Amino acid sequence: MTLGEILSGVRVGQALSAEAAAAQVSGVAYDSRKVAPGFLFFAFPGKHVDGGAFAAQAFERGALAVASESPRPDGVAGEWIQVEHGRRALAVAARNFFGKPDERIAITGITGTNGKTTTAYLLDSILRGAGHITALAGTIEYRLAGKVTTAVNTTPESLELFRMFSELIAAGGSHATMEVSSHALALGRVYGIRFHTAIFTNLTRDHLDFHHTMEEYFDAKRLLFEGAGAPPPRFAVINHDDAFGRRIEAASGTTRLSYGTGEGADARAENTHSGFDGLHFEIVLGSERFPIVSPLPGRMNVYNILAAWCAGYTLGIPAEQLASGIAACRAVPGRFERVDEGQPFLVVVDYAHTDDALRNVIAVARGLEPKRVITLFGCGGDRDRAKRPMMGEAAAELSDFVVLTSDNPRSEDPLAIINDALQGLWRHDTPHVEEPDREKAIRLALAKAEPGDIVILAGKGHETYQILKDRTIHLDDREVARKVLRGFGYGAEKQ
Repeated sequence: MTLGEILSGVRVGQALSAEAAAAQVSGVAYDSRKVAPGFLFFAFPGKHVDGGAFAAQAFERGALAVASESPRPDGVAGEWIQVEHGRRALAVAARNFFGKPDERIAITGITGTNGKTTTAYLLDSILRGAGHITALAGTIEYRLAGKVTTAVNTTPESLELFRMFSELIAAGGSHATMEVSSHALALGRVYGIRFHTAIFTNLTRDHLDFHHTMEEYFDAKRLLFEGAGAPPPRFAVINHDDAFGRRIEAASGTTRLSYGTGEGADARAENTHSGFDGLHFEIVLGSERFPIVSPLPGRMNVYNILAAWCAGYTLGIPAEQLASGIAACRAVPGRFERVDEGQPFLVVVDYAHTDDALRNVIAVARGLEPKRVITLFGCGGDRDRAKRPMMGEAAAELSDFVVLTSDNPRSEDPLAIINDALQGLWRHDTPHVEEPDREKAIRLALAKAEPGDIVILAGKGHETYQILKDRTIHLDDREVARKVLRGFGYGAEKQ
């Protein structure tokens, strides 16, 4: 493919020469270490280093041309293409390079604050159960035709996405499901992708260190339903019970399908029963009723199941396959994930890291009618400080005992982060302890548990690391909990 063909649709500062436009391109990259002879290299401005600094290295490795928002740096020779928006330009170029694969598969994008990962797993389970070869991209992992790799970002860069779509087609696949973060929408990582279905789960306070206000955060999410450089999605699946969801209007050419538990939703959950065995309810759509059985517990999963069911419905999946795919999704890593070593109390690990998510997961635990709920949580460093007391208040308001610890403190002092969360926790008289060492804190929480209790280890979920000021260490709440429980005499190591 020629450089002119790859850059078709990209806004450039100056038209390419005929010679440059006719040059054959062998690949596209935005990491100079991955450049090979004949590549088009995209240089992004970063937080600490301008991507243009890597342009010389890219040319040394044989790059045909460099595209960047910045003007050519002094001392750098070679074909320099100044573009209006670096990531949007990359997205258009990647789409062209891989032959517009988004036009040949059905892509579902899921956005919102909470529930994206579980909804994605549910929908992928539905699609695979219906016999489709699929791809999935999300917070936990990327799947492609049965192969699994660890996720780097919730939403990969556009180059990886279009490569994934192209490889899915080569593997005989037909459907892709992806979580679409607000960062990805704002930065242009999903620019130009044609979505078949877009899902909105909910919107609560998060990422305001990046978006600054809730309206800016919402505006980023809304881009998915407006098209973000492509035609709007064919279908919009919207949570009608969420105030922000009700503000999303269907674009011209988009069919809107709302879901919820109350009046006004197109697809409603009724006759819901939740227990240790999961959920039983009916989905009412028009004059029809569809029975649902799921091993996933709690009200929050009613919404996730509704969203996935509606998305599957827009993709033409028959009702019986929708139901069987939902029933087959038995667990999602780090989402109310049980740690069972035979102890007489329930231990669950959950990714809840906002006050709303924390309330949701504690509410699920309360619905199981435990003797007590013990909640362990922390707050991330270098992130929105204002949500810390809100998380503290949520934990104190709904729990019987709270263990306040560290999440990913990053460059901040863990004790300072804990102090911020304490401001909300002190609004209630809930007994609590503070222990900045997360492993020690997990031991404290489990040692406090008695038969019939539920212990929630919240915040990190599936994560297997902790980011400190000077290093990143291995830390998996599930591994720590198992080790502690076995040390108490439960499980495989019990004598």
